[in-house]
Amino acid sequence: MVTNLGLVNLPNQQYRLLAKKGATFTIMVVGESGLGKTTFINTLFATSVKTHSDDQLRHEQPVRKTVEISITRAELEEKGFKLRLNIIDTPGFGDNVNNTNAWEPIVDFIDDQHEAYMQQENQPDRKAKYDMRVHACLYFIRPTGHSLKPLDIEALRALATRVNVIPVIAKADTLDADEMQLFKEHIRSVLDSQNITVYQPLDLSNGQPLPEQLPYSVIGSEKMLQNEHGQEVRGRQYSWGVAEVENEDHCDFKKLRNLLVRTHMLDLVHSTDELHYGAYRSQAITTRQPGETRNRSQVNPQYKEEEQALRRAFTEQVNVEVSRFNKWEHNLIAERDRLNKDLEDTHAAIRKLQIEVDQLAGRA
Repeated sequence: MVTNLGLVNLPNQQYRLLAKKGATFTIMVVGESGLGKTTFINTLFATSVKTHSDDQLRHEQPVRKTVEISITRAELEEKGFKLRLNIIDTPGFGDNVNNTNAWEPIVDFIDDQHEAYMQQENQPDRKAKYDMRVHACLYFIRPTGHSLKPLDIEALRALATRVNVIPVIAKADTLDADEMQLFKEHIRSVLDSQNITVYQPLDLSNGQPLPEQLPYSVIGSEKMLQNEHGQEVRGRQYSWGVAEVENEDHCDFKKLRNLLVRTHMLDLVHSTDELHYGAYRSQAITTRQPGETRNRSQVNPQYKEEEQALRRAFTEQVNVEVSRFNKWEHNLIAERDRLNKDLEDTHAAIRKLQIEVDQLAGRA
């Protein structure tokens, strides 16, 4: 007779440990401005995680010459379970006329997080490790209805080797069902022809790939509207009705939310650790000398342009200060000469008065 050892309780133990510690999830959003990335994040987590930028101020500000990295942190709690959420935004990506190598600051950031985590692992005390490795990168694609742009292809190629990339078609309500299906097929065809491997979710029950869903089409809206059935839904109002965020006939938002939050969050975390971080660590160990750190890319033309602009501004400022100093020095010398002359004239006057005094004294 086989004794019940209680091995079946192992998942319960794992759950209790995870519930006690909480979890950390880092998600990156990449895409041009105006594709609704902030709205999507707030809709995804049903709260105002990120604040919207002021469109008026954005248009008044000078165009960013380089891609910036913006980090938003939040702590979400549901039924006692806490999730530490990190959201990485990339303002400036794809917004310039010349977007050559625009993805390199993003790639550098991802590599920096792998490097920082690896350096922490090499320390004697590894109890309090700070982990900002990116678990999922949502790459937002403009709904042109045609295909991927060259910038999208090159950016996806660079990102897919470092992070779990999930392509997302923004503003799905601008295309009808047939246009969207054709657009998805074009995107999948380009990804296959360019050998770009994006994150492929598996059916957790049998380990087989899920039916073809990528890329996901989404509608973002934080407004609650009433649909034709009188139900309160998140969506966007049109003359023909409401484009509903969570209606699978309208977009794939619900499927993507389930993937990111309900079914594959741990898979994204584990694949980041085992696949992407593992590959980075393996390459670092085999290609570096002991104690050697990562060499950052020095060929980013946008960094180079910014550096040259800073050098020019610095040189101009130095020239202005040198000119001001020379003028000040000239005025100072002129003032010194004037004071010396006044002093000499005063001494001469004193000597003359002394002679006159001596003469008067002799006569007396």
